[in-house]
Amino acid sequence: MHYTEYDTRLAVYAVLVDAQDRILLTWFNGGPRGLRPGWSLPGGGVDFDERLEDAVVREVHEETGYAVEVGPLLAEHHFTGHQESGRPFRSQRLLYAATIVGGELGTVEQDGTTDFARWVPRADFPLVEPTAVIVQLALDRTWGPQR
Repeated sequence: MHYTEYDTRLAVYAVLVDAQDRILLTWFNGGPRGLRPGWSLPGGGVDFDERLEDAVVREVHEETGYAVEVGPLLAEHHFTGHQESGRPFRSQRLLYAATIVGGELGTVEQDGTTDFARWVPRADFPLVEPTAVIVQLALDRTWGPQR
């Protein structure tokens, strides 16, 4: 299918791991479309004409309260589907390593799709609650394949 025949959603995410062997996750509340709530990585959609790295910094701050420095690209993931209108779409997601350089834990966005963020120890995986595919991708890139 030619790129003019579908819509694209570009999104970026940060993979933040601390010295206590924990990864920072965010709780996605399902949003206005009523999707399934669950754990995800801090991140989200890139605004029109926004640099990818700037989008990572903005999204992490909104969803976690932290200021970050963006590191290298760790992975990419995509999926396809159809919108409510029936028009096809592609969701393209890029995962970047990041380092906290300031701020404090606490979601600052208003009326957004993230309710809170939490540091989750490696030993807690797999999680009981629903967890986005990109979380497993981040875990594999950070700690190697999980059991």
